[in-house]
Amino acid sequence: MSKKNYSLLLKNARLIDAGQNLDKQVDILLGDGKVVEVADVISSAAEQVLDLDGAWVMPGAIDLHVHLREPGFEYKETILSGAQAAVAGGFTSIACMANTNPVNDSAAITRFILEQARLAPAKVLPIAAISKGMAGDELVEMGDLVDAGVVAFSDDGKTVANSKLLRHALEYASLFNKPLLCHCQDNALFANGVVHEGLVSAAHGLAGIPSLAEDVDISRTIMLAEYLNTKVHICHLSTKTGVYLVRSAKARGVKVTAEVTPHHLFLDERAVVDLAYRESLDESLKPAKLCYNTATKMSPPLRSVDDVVALRAALADGTIDVIATDHAPHEATEKAVEYELAPFGVVGLETAVALGLRLIQEKVLTPLELAARLSSTPAAILGLNDRGTLAPGLAADLMIVDPELMWTVDPEKFYSKARNTPFSGWQMRGRVVKTIVDGKIVFNL
Repeated sequence: MSKKNYSLLLKNARLIDAGQNLDKQVDILLGDGKVVEVADVISSAAEQVLDLDGAWVMPGAIDLHVHLREPGFEYKETILSGAQAAVAGGFTSIACMANTNPVNDSAAITRFILEQARLAPAKVLPIAAISKGMAGDELVEMGDLVDAGVVAFSDDGKTVANSKLLRHALEYASLFNKPLLCHCQDNALFANGVVHEGLVSAAHGLAGIPSLAEDVDISRTIMLAEYLNTKVHICHLSTKTGVYLVRSAKARGVKVTAEVTPHHLFLDERAVVDLAYRESLDESLKPAKLCYNTATKMSPPLRSVDDVVALRAALADGTIDVIATDHAPHEATEKAVEYELAPFGVVGLETAVALGLRLIQEKVLTPLELAARLSSTPAAILGLNDRGTLAPGLAADLMIVDPELMWTVDPEKFYSKARNTPFSGWQMRGRVVKTIVDGKIVFNL
């Protein structure tokens, strides 16, 4: 498979490709790392032929929000282990945030990440910090970082509180046609919160994080982008008011895009005290139900039932453009502490596509809409013109999905070094069975 002209023919595939608006049974010929031909029937000879018998073929998922931890926190995750988790979940390209140690705020760190990624099965796309050291005081050298290979800028996890600095960041990023990915959080309002400020925080005496902490900063970020007429991307949207702000801004023509995570689409604040919660909030709050599972601790936190309903509606109508995992691995002992002391973050690369298939089963999205949210739209946001769709001539990056395969989420079988998932034990229908990058099979279930 290392031959330059290696070819692979996929027969009888159900191609679901939003970039071409195709959902039909076809044959797909891959060669020399590219898509060669897509047609009803292809009879060309190939070195390897796979009869998919109607299995789904979708463009490889592109995650524009992951934390790979290297350099500096390799005990949590490495570029290699994170990429292995990615392809096991159907992700062929992953954009990694800058909160490493040292922070990715220089061309040297970007080049290190890309060098480490040479052996990775997925394509790794570095995101640089907005400010030096993610301290919020001084802009990074954006031009040098773009030349080194970054695809975007973000101080994810540390909001740029200085509005003047954020303004200049938006202006300079637009000169290089690179997006700013903004973690919207008013740090003073966020304070020392650990869960959503609501019924659960009040009932259990846990410090609350108000929705307002997110909404205020979404408003500020949108206003700056509107004033400057620049693009901006809102990370991990989690509130119904945030949905309203993004929807209203888009209606006015603001160049804003937004993402949502699978955990904010499937879990609400009740999961903090009982991952097996039912629809009755009062029942789930009974002391006998308590478990305080730190796998439910993330930032932004799991919100209210109404927020989840609003997020799902926004994903369906296109207000929310992208599903991103915010894959945030932690070593097991870091999470095995009191809820207040546990770090924020959950892993998501190996469960996101399966949860996306559940959105199809629950009629939130159509198959084509899921393909758009996972592939073609994130490619467009990051300016990746060579992937996100399987048109001839583009990169042969794709996943093969068995939509009926039943399986159970078992963190002990993850390729990621981390196990901090809130979906442990969930029964899933549909799974990625093969992932192909540049025409080569890099994951085989």
